[in-house]
Amino acid sequence: MTWVIAVCGVLLTIGVGFAIVRAEKGPSILDRTVALDIVVTTMIAAVALYAAIERRTDVVPVLVVLSLVGFVGSVTVARFASVEPEGEGRVRTREEVAAEDAARREAEEEAERRFAHADDEPEAAHPDVAGDTEEHGGAAEGEVR
Repeated sequence: MTWVIAVCGVLLTIGVGFAIVRAEKGPSILDRTVALDIVVTTMIAAVALYAAIERRTDVVPVLVVLSLVGFVGSVTVARFASVEPEGEGRVRTREEVAAEDAARREAEEEAERRFAHADDEPEAAHPDVAGDTEEHGGAAEGEVR
């Protein structure tokens, strides 16, 4: 019987070790949540193993509290994870980062070109500046322009 207890203890320890590694690596919040659920479940199993070995029934409330803490924690994280952006927490490759930087720089250069081009146009080309407001319903009564 002692070897069964030792094997259970070793398996629980290995399970916690793997769960902690998964929580560390991630990459998303849901991976980490599942890993921490496994840690809480393993803690519950360890307390239950202790209660079985020592034949103690007074630790049952501790098992209930641990179960409730695990459940409430999982539900809370799941609620907030439902609004997580699509790519959040994902590790990007160097090529993806370089492509995003290039696209961002290109967009900034295009915006600068448009801004420089807008300064060259006469004011009459912009209907909101030129005073031609009749096509948009006119100015509001009492509006100062």
